Amino acid sequence: MTTRIDRDGPLVAALRRGDPTAAEDLVAAYGDRAGRLATRITGNAQDAEEAVQDAFLSVIRKIDTFRGDSAFGSWLYRIVANAGYERCRRRRGRGADVSLDKLLPEFDAHGRHVAPVADWSMSVDDPARQTELRMVLSTAIDELPADYRAVVLLRDVEWLSQQETAEALGLTVVNVKSRLHRGRLFMRRRLEARLAVSGRSVRRPTLKTTKQTRTWSLVQAAARA
Repeated sequence: MTTRIDRDGPLVAALRRGDPTAAEDLVAAYGDRAGRLATRITGNAQDAEEAVQDAFLSVIRKIDTFRGDSAFGSWLYRIVANAGYERCRRRRGRGADVSLDKLLPEFDAHGRHVAPVADWSMSVDDPARQTELRMVLSTAIDELPADYRAVVLLRDVEWLSQQETAEALGLTVVNVKSRLHRGRLFMRRRLEARLAVSGRSVRRPTLKTTKQTRTWSLVQAAARA
């Protein structure tokens, strides 16, 4: 039997001991990533902040229930995602999530696109184009249903594996693959509509910032859809 080695072992041990700085260490290690996930799920900064607070309190209170069957990060992401979904359910007046079936390309019985998918490309070295890309991608992700947003964020922004994403969201790997593919196709359509340039190939930029890296990761993911 293979034993999972969790890089967060020292943090987990500190939380279990109730060390005075353990909560601060938890926020330092996962605050930004948890915030991004909660924001994408809720679509609302205030709800996201409250969801993260609820999730971190839950992590601290329930740390003894963490058995190490999955990575600590996956366990934490699942708690954050559930807190985000709960905030969405509580919120009144929220519009229904968009139906991907109305926005994705049509497929035949064999899963192939009925209509040709446009060849699009762009240069992302230009800071102005970087800003535009981030705006298009951010808008596209926000339009996805919450459960699709979470998959896209964990796989293509946080770079979790398919198994880690499945564990974090309580899904099967097959579900993760399906939602990721559909989410990427949707982003591809949004990019095609705004940034298509005929007859040029995608050129990888020299990445200097975390935002640029994440943007290119999403662009590449959409291109592979």
